[in-house]
Amino acid sequence: MSDTEAAGRPFGIRDDRARGLLLAEEDGRVVGQIVYFTLAAPEPALVPVHTEVPPAHEGRGIASALAAELYARAAREDRAVVPLCPYVATWARRHQVPAPSPALVEAALAKVEDDPSTW
Repeated sequence: MSDTEAAGRPFGIRDDRARGLLLAEEDGRVVGQIVYFTLAAPEPALVPVHTEVPPAHEGRGIASALAAELYARAAREDRAVVPLCPYVATWARRHQVPAPSPALVEAALAKVEDDPSTW
């Protein structure tokens, strides 16, 4: 059982690190996701680039639960988060999460520039 299910939500959250997806799942179906990539330097980080919840599942707190789980996983793994995704960046500001260092943001943007498929 995921932390989200344990919190009383009807969906679970699963990290598919190999594909760079944090997935919200309900009854075997994906009901939301955050697409991300990882950085190793200048420090380990998760870099979310896109959050998506299908219209039929909007308004249920799925995107917020995904963002919270992304930050919780990063904390458990002693990783920073560089929110290039506008939704996750807004969520982080609302929840007063400290911003990543400028060097880390620069490294994330450089990876996107070097490999546009990460975006």
